Amino acid sequence: MKVSEFNYELPEELIAQTPIEKRDESRLMILNTEKQTIEHKTFKNIIDYLEPGDVLVRNNTKVIPARLYGNKETGAKVEFLLLNNIEGDIWECIVRPGNKLHIGTKVIFGDGLLEANILDIMPGGTRKVQFIYQGIFNEILDKIGLMPLPPYIHEELKQKDRYQTVYAKYDGSAAAPTAGLHFTEELLQKLQEKGIIIANVTLHVGIGTFRPVKEKNVEEHKMHTEHFYIKQEDCDKINKAKKEGKRIIAVGTTSCRVLESIANENSGLVEAVEGDTNIFIYPGYNFKCIDGLITNFHLPQSTLLMLVSSLAGKDYILKAYNEAVKEKYRFFSFGDAMFIY
Repeated sequence: MKVSEFNYELPEELIAQTPIEKRDESRLMILNTEKQTIEHKTFKNIIDYLEPGDVLVRNNTKVIPARLYGNKETGAKVEFLLLNNIEGDIWECIVRPGNKLHIGTKVIFGDGLLEANILDIMPGGTRKVQFIYQGIFNEILDKIGLMPLPPYIHEELKQKDRYQTVYAKYDGSAAAPTAGLHFTEELLQKLQEKGIIIANVTLHVGIGTFRPVKEKNVEEHKMHTEHFYIKQEDCDKINKAKKEGKRIIAVGTTSCRVLESIANENSGLVEAVEGDTNIFIYPGYNFKCIDGLITNFHLPQSTLLMLVSSLAGKDYILKAYNEAVKEKYRFFSFGDAMFIY
């Protein structure tokens, strides 16, 4: 299967640069995979397509202000992006300019609030970095760090919390699970009043989610690894619904990847676990757990476009994407949503 098969033409002006004023008033494209229909709605209409007993599985990770600007001891300016907490105060970071940041280099951030010592050069050119500070690391990040917006967003984010879901709880992501950005507290309340069950997973989203596929053949691509966990109480909700023949709807590709990583091959049931996943879902994949997906519109030739194509079918998805372009939907992280069922 060729990566080029997952291409579509996207005018640059359709890449959303800022979030819409009200989260749940973004547009929502509805794809019914059985009838092969395409409907155009508003996100808050999602309630009309969910039924009592359905389980919405959302990712409650929290984006940390992972972009840091500092100076070497020489005064030269540098930029760090925190990717992955290896252990304690040791992190994997993307650094710029990479050719100037060797093992043993010291960097100072926030007038000395935070210092970094480069311990090692990791595969792919990232750095293993030890941070030195007084106090609480996340509080220091809140003071001096910036939200790590995706590379295709060029506007400054005026409200930090708009790149955060309303249910974000556990610090650790370098990018938001963007399908969840459309939910408001009020909409979630209405869903629960209708009898829809809410379950959580936690997957800390890595910046690898934005890395382009460089191989020509889909099967040759190696996925990045991301850390996740799911609690027993959430497994119980999912398993009860599976046994009762109710639907499991993943909010976002990150929730989908957790569920499909841990689901039993035959029953689709899940168990509480913590671990890492590098699951790569592309057409031909047999879904074990999920019955539907709420997601945003993804980059051409991306692994996320391949994932939604595996759920709905490549031709149907590309037809829907071309219609979204024609109808001037907003694309990517701050863009509109799609519900596939």
